[in-house]
Amino acid sequence: MPDTIRILYIDDDLALGRLMQRSLSRHGIALDWAASGAEGVQALRQAAFHAIALDHDLGGESGLEVLAKIRAEPSPPPVIYVTGSDDARVAVAALKAGAVDYVWKDVQGHYRDLLIESIRSALAQEELRRDKEQVDREIREARDRAELLLSEVNHRVANSLALVSSLAGLQAKGVADESARLALHEMQARIAAIAGVHRRLYTSPDVRSVDMAIYLESLVRELGAAIEGSADTHRLLLDVDRELRLAPDKAVAVGVMVTELVTNAYKYAYPAGGGEIRVGLRRKADERLMLSVEDDGIGWAGSGGSQGTGVGCRIINAMSSNLKATLAYDSLHAGTRVTVEFLA
Repeated sequence: MPDTIRILYIDDDLALGRLMQRSLSRHGIALDWAASGAEGVQALRQAAFHAIALDHDLGGESGLEVLAKIRAEPSPPPVIYVTGSDDARVAVAALKAGAVDYVWKDVQGHYRDLLIESIRSALAQEELRRDKEQVDREIREARDRAELLLSEVNHRVANSLALVSSLAGLQAKGVADESARLALHEMQARIAAIAGVHRRLYTSPDVRSVDMAIYLESLVRELGAAIEGSADTHRLLLDVDRELRLAPDKAVAVGVMVTELVTNAYKYAYPAGGGEIRVGLRRKADERLMLSVEDDGIGWAGSGGSQGTGVGCRIINAMSSNLKATLAYDSLHAGTRVTVEFLA
């Protein structure tokens, strides 16, 4: 609260103005007087005031009209509406128009004490409002800095993972053993799946979640490009609900599982040649999500010995555990159909 409060009083009663100046000065309130709305608006543009007391009846114009002009000014001070009318509709209209309080002007002059209390209350509210705006501004700035930093971290992580993936690819080209070369290519795909999440994060305005439709489209496209480079012809189809976002750790788990399941289908589903591999991520009625990867090949129900090293199965089980998901193999499906249900 300032030591001296400067108030602009807008009222066409000059005699009242002199009386109010003497009365309010004893309470540390300096009062400037304006006899019309035009004078009041002009005074507001030329000097700074802590608050404005605005009378309802200004002769040729209504205080409500002047209130609208005051509120149209940049950063206007709080306005206290003063009215001699006992019609509650006037006070309600003033409050709706932007006044912070109103004072009823009684004939005994008691309203002067009420006006002083209203002025002090309005200034206290204004101080709280400014403090809140300052805190909100600092919170927004801190959040923006944190999001910028997180975006930069994701950018650097994505670049580092892309470099590691490229090194794995280079190493694979220099390895003569076919199984070792295949293992390096699989590791390269796993790294690419994780790097894709961070790439989506640093290119997104929301660094707290990943748009799964965009992410899986990119991932499946990269897997498809790798498959098309082989002798077999496979078709990868994707069906993902739009506007579906997941936290980064869940997106990583989903991406790694898709990579493993698609790779397994590519290697083992169609021994006689290429075929179709379908990937889906859909919302269920119970607010759970269902990831599915299926093919129409020779089929595997998830039991019995694995056809490869078993590393892919262990990775799928680990990612499923991270999601607290239900992993199932559909024994009724003609080929292989794997479903993973989890909470978003």
